[in-house]
This record gives sequence, C-alpha cells and structure tokens, in this order.
Amino acid sequence: MSLPSDTHSAPSDPAALSGRIAFQGEPGAYSHMAAREAFPRLEPLACQTFEDAFQAVTDGTAARAMIPIENSLAGRVADIHHLLPETGLKLVGEHFLRVRHQLLGLKGAKFTDIASVHSHPMALGQCRQLIRTHRLRAVTEADTAGSARLIAQRGDRTQAALASALAAEIYGLDILHPDAEDAGHNTTRFVVMARPEAVALPPAGPGIVTAFLFAVRNVPAALYKVLGGFATNGINMTKLESYQVGGSFTATQFYAEVAAHPDEAALARAFEEMQFFASTFKVLGVFSAHPYRFQAG
Repeated sequence: MSLPSDTHSAPSDPAALSGRIAFQGEPGAYSHMAAREAFPRLEPLACQTFEDAFQAVTDGTAARAMIPIENSLAGRVADIHHLLPETGLKLVGEHFLRVRHQLLGLKGAKFTDIASVHSHPMALGQCRQLIRTHRLRAVTEADTAGSARLIAQRGDRTQAALASALAAEIYGLDILHPDAEDAGHNTTRFVVMARPEAVALPPAGPGIVTAFLFAVRNVPAALYKVLGGFATNGINMTKLESYQVGGSFTATQFYAEVAAHPDEAALARAFEEMQFFASTFKVLGVFSAHPYRFQAG
C-alpha cells in the first residue's frame, strides 16, 4: 500500500506557475470561469472532452487542468470518478465556483420572445423552475458555452441559452433573465490536476485534504471495518462515494476524502488498518482545502 511520501521542488503556489490551464468545454464555460478565478496568470485552454484536458496536462501542453467534480444541486459530474484513476495525474487543489446561470438571447430580443432554452443537462436541471413556470422547451446541448455559441450563430430570437455571463460577453448575447438557477447556493466544486512531478506536497497541518480510492475485499463487513479505522483514529472523512467498475454489479470502488495529511500518525495508522480489508488502494492527491469549505460549514 503506497503513500505519496515523495515530494518535489516544483512550485505549488499558483502565482509561480506559467503556461496554460486546460478545461473541458468551449470558451465561456463555467470551467473557463473557474480557471480564470483560480489561476489568472495561466492561459485558458479549451478542450473538447475531459480526456483531452487530462492529456493536455500529461503531455505538457498545459500545466494544470480544472475539472468539475460535483454540484450542490445536481450532484456529482458523470464519468469523472471513472476517469480520475486512469489519468496518472494528481489532485493538487480544489476550487468552488458560485454558478450563476444567465438566460442569453440575441441582441435586442426580449424574454417574452423565448420559446426554447438550450444548454447542458446539468444547467437545465438547475433551472427547472424558470423553464416550468414560463413553459419553455428545454433542449439538451453538449455544453453551456457551446449552446450560447449556437444561439448566436442561428440568429433565432425565439431561442435562448443558459450559460455564463462570460459566454454572453464572448458570443455577443444579451442577458434576458439574470441568475436563472433555482437555488442561491448553486455551487460547483472543481479539482485541479497536475503531473505528479510538477507539484510539491503541502506540509502537514490544518486544512489539508487527502483524496484516495479503494475497493474492499469480498468478506463480510469489509467496508465497515475499513471505515472503522478512520473512526478509531479520529480522522474526519468528509466524502465517501461508491460506483461500479468493470461492468459488474458486485465490484464496487470508493472515492474518499479525509481532513488529514498522510504524514500525520493518525491517518498513517488508519491507512495501515485498511490493508487488511482493502483489495486496492490509491492516493489521488494531497492538497490544501479551499476557504469555501469553512465558509459553507
């Protein structure tokens, strides 16, 4: 069972980075906004898929990748947990973005002109009340910013997009209804990915998060016994999610986060106890918690 004990001299301070930051989506996507907020000195690099964003970091085209992992309204982002273990990259940070969906239409269009609204399924799901109340037809698109680009290209005053204010600026659209989301707490959490050799582990101390994957052995109460090691060692597990692997309904993998550093004796003991009941185990990253965690809690 290997822990990330090796450290590097590479910079972990965002201000010391240079180059690009990859994100999935088109210019104006919320991942684009998150990348600009967290790393204003890095050049945003739009990628068609999550795999393309990971590859950009792997081959050195980008220094970091900004990847959405979960939303406070819609839950976890599909496929991410399946992709993370295969990238060979490390989680080196997190960023929380307050998501404000804007209903975007052509210049000069009015809200009463709109008959259909286009966007990514997660955005449509986060704005159900607006869509239902005004009897708009929801049309699924691959990307929020991409839907804004399509509206601008089509030139149809009856069509609108749910996307960011940045997308409105990029594609020359008007905001017909600001902050269209159902809840004021609509927030997306992103993780920051980097090559393992490109970042130094943060020192042990308050506000450190360790993310890891594990699967349990096929024995009674294996999960209970794995989790018991964290309880007895006083480790706060802040996230635990399960998902099927390999097309099997009996093979389950778990993604977990704990508020501790692997160099702390308590977490080291908890990880040591895991080996008796876990069939696989992999640390995905050790990083400083974003301040939003403490504001939200």
